[in-house]
Amino acid sequence: MTVAVLLLLGLGLLEAEGRCFFNRTTEHCACYNLTQESVHSIVQCLAASVVEFRGGELERYIAFPISDLDPSTIEMLGSLIIRKIIFGDFLVPEILLARVLRFFSYTQVEELVFESCIFKGRGNWDEMADQHLPIVSLRFHNVTSAPLAGREQDFSSLSSWLETLQELAVTGSHVTSLPCGIGRVFRALRSLDVAQNSLGDESLMPAFCKGAFPQLQVLSLRRNNLTSYHSVCESVQLLRELQQLDLSQNKLLADASSSCQWPVSLRIFNLSDAGLDEVLTPLPPSLEVLDVSRNHLRAVDISLSSLKKLFLSQNLLRAAPSLRNYPLLDTLHLDNNSITELPWDELELLGHLRDVAAAGNPYNCSCSGAGGLQALAGTGYLGQGWPQGYTCHSPPRYQGRLVKDVPVSVLQCNSAAVIAPVCIALALLGVAGAVCLLRSRPGLTRPCRRL
Repeated sequence: MTVAVLLLLGLGLLEAEGRCFFNRTTEHCACYNLTQESVHSIVQCLAASVVEFRGGELERYIAFPISDLDPSTIEMLGSLIIRKIIFGDFLVPEILLARVLRFFSYTQVEELVFESCIFKGRGNWDEMADQHLPIVSLRFHNVTSAPLAGREQDFSSLSSWLETLQELAVTGSHVTSLPCGIGRVFRALRSLDVAQNSLGDESLMPAFCKGAFPQLQVLSLRRNNLTSYHSVCESVQLLRELQQLDLSQNKLLADASSSCQWPVSLRIFNLSDAGLDEVLTPLPPSLEVLDVSRNHLRAVDISLSSLKKLFLSQNLLRAAPSLRNYPLLDTLHLDNNSITELPWDELELLGHLRDVAAAGNPYNCSCSGAGGLQALAGTGYLGQGWPQGYTCHSPPRYQGRLVKDVPVSVLQCNSAAVIAPVCIALALLGVAGAVCLLRSRPGLTRPCRRL
């Protein structure tokens, strides 16, 4: 693949037409349209930590003789500070990639990224047997290649490297399946991102079969073709280390009855923009972060004693959920719903609450509604959007005004608190006067003293 380009460039065997652009601040170097015209621009990239190559043809180098490196070249490669390499907009003969990838063992490159590339043909990966590479993060976005099915032998030849890989992303690449045997190669993988593909419910169970991805902690299935909440739950049951799961931008449906139990290790669950009319159950028992924003929820009636962060923005809620169901909650986002008043009395009781966002709601700026929001803002916990995002929808005299500008003094909002003491005082004076009049009548021995 374009790995060959980098190595040949580093050896001075392939040169760059035009210019490479080096940003010293970010230590990022970008080169475009590789040819055999000029070597001068590529030299400046040797001081970069991130090198990006865009555009070029590699097919002409398929027959290029590749020999073992001499000690001085190995030393030079090992001294480079390059940690990340990005290849974009290339047609890549896979056989070329297979021949040169092993040379990365002499570098300190940790992250390899391919964007908008087409992998052509099938490579012979036997030369990679027992080879160890320093690359721990491998990312593919918008790439085209031969189907993964039937390529277990290729992955087996790469196992010495792949079994130490930490992060793998294959996004926007029309992936329809992940064969079970391939998943078993990734023994140390911590993060798997297969977002924006064509994975369906039926393809998940084989992908996460027994022995596949045994150390996986973070899994993103965002924007695939998933519909069954129950099927997803059953498919990931064997991922005993799973802590974070992203199912956003799928169109999930509630099953008639589901007894499936999510992995007890699951702490972060993203169900945003999933077409939900209700919060699907069961939820992971030890959940700490739940994101169900950008759905069609009209009410949230769940109880999670371990929950710390709840994201409910852009739904159809008319009231905030009962916060007594989440005693450990520290973050609550309710932006852009139909909520008219926040439950200030419940918010006061949550000792862990530090981040509340509720802009874009049609607030009733009665004394209790406006006063509660102003009091919450006074604590410093009302986050982004205050005060410009908080406006009054009612009563008519305050419509369109910012909540912060609504007067909530005691005299204006609680006239009873002022009038009641005055009435009591007047009543007492009246009683005292009546008593004095009675005592001043003839026959009473002790007249009243002047007040």
